[in-house]
Amino acid sequence: MTETATAGRALPHPERSEIRLEAVLHALSDPLRLQIVRELAARNTELTCSQFDLPVTKSTSTHHFRVLRESGVVRQVYRGTAKMNGLRREDLDSLFPGLLDSLLAAAGRQCLRLGEGA
Repeated sequence: MTETATAGRALPHPERSEIRLEAVLHALSDPLRLQIVRELAARNTELTCSQFDLPVTKSTSTHHFRVLRESGVVRQVYRGTAKMNGLRREDLDSLFPGLLDSLLAAAGRQCLRLGEGA
């Protein structure tokens, strides 16, 4: 695992070679985590945890971001007091070509089908 730190605060992340398909699929199997990933992909930039409109408590939100980080789906780094989240698209596309795009497209179609908006 690599450590990414600013001002002495580090968060563990799996190296690219340590990312496992089953961990990625597990992380993306939760609707809220999938929502987070969809927003990161759509905005194509790093976002703070508070920029996501999640209908859960802060501790539950923290849990979801931790699952995404520990599975290798997102990278979290501190910038000052803000914890920034970025999609590890390059790593995921290298390891599992087409997977992320297919999942994001399927999630978008599902939202439209269920009337949840895209």
